[in-house]
Amino acid sequence: MLFFSFEESSDQIIRNMHSIGLNLDPLVKRGLLRFHSARPSLYGLEMHRASMFSEIARYQPRVVIIDPITSLMDAGTPSECRGMVTRLVDYLKGGLITTLFTSLTQAGHALQQSEASMSSLMDSWLLLQDFEGNGERNRVLYVLKARGMAHSNQIREFLISDRGIDVVDAYIGPSGVLTGSARAAQTAREKAEALAGQQEAARRTRELERKRESLERQISGLRSEHEASAEELRRIDEQVGTQTRLLTLERTELGLLRQADANIAAREQNKTSHRRNTR
Repeated sequence: MLFFSFEESSDQIIRNMHSIGLNLDPLVKRGLLRFHSARPSLYGLEMHRASMFSEIARYQPRVVIIDPITSLMDAGTPSECRGMVTRLVDYLKGGLITTLFTSLTQAGHALQQSEASMSSLMDSWLLLQDFEGNGERNRVLYVLKARGMAHSNQIREFLISDRGIDVVDAYIGPSGVLTGSARAAQTAREKAEALAGQQEAARRTRELERKRESLERQISGLRSEHEASAEELRRIDEQVGTQTRLLTLERTELGLLRQADANIAAREQNKTSHRRNTR
C-alpha cells in the first residue's frame, strides 16, 4: 500500500491512527505500507504528478491512498487540476490499482465545482458529513454513487473510538435521521416497547394456558359424570331385566298353580258325580 499525504507527515498519521486502535508501525517495518508526504506548495501540479508516477512505478503497490486530492487544487487552475487527476486516474486504472481519494469540503458548503467535476472520474463516491441535532454533532455517511454495484440509499452513522470505526444501522424516525443520543434513546424506547410486548404476549399465553387447563378439567368432570350416568343406566337396565325375569317366572309358576288347582277341582267334581250315580 502506498499512501500519498499532502497535509500530514507519516509520523503524524501513525500517531493519530493509534487513537482509534490502528497500529501501522508493523506494516511500515514489513514494507507493506509506504508513506510519501509532500506539501502542495512544494512544487507544481506536473511535478507532483511526476513524483507520484515515479513512486508508484518504484513501489508497484496494489492499493494507493491520496489524502486529500483537494490539497492540490490550489496548485493550478480547475482545468489543469482536472487534467492532472484524469491522467492520474487513468494511470492507476491501467495498472489495476485500487485507489482511495479523499476530498475535503468546506463546512456548510456544497461540493465545489472542481470536486463535482472530478467525481465523474471516480467509480464510487462516499460522502461523510457532520450531522447536528439535539445539541450535539455526529458523523454520518452515505453512498452518492457506486458504478456497477448495488448499494444502500440510507444515511448511516459511524462511530470512531479506540476500538476503531463502527458503522451503525440507520434509524429513520418521523422527523428524519436520528443519530447519537437521540438514536440511542429511541433504540432504548423500542427495546422497552419490545420487552413490554413480549411480557404481554407471555401473560396472554399464560392466561390462555390457564383457560385451557380449566376447560380440560371441566371436560374431564363432564366425562366422569357421563360415565357415572352410563354406569347407573347399566345398573338400572340390569335391575329391570332381573325384575322382568322374576315377574315372568312368577307368572309362569302362578299359571302352573292355577292349572293344578283347576285339575284338582275337576277331579273332585268327578268324584262327587260318581258318588251320586252310585247311590
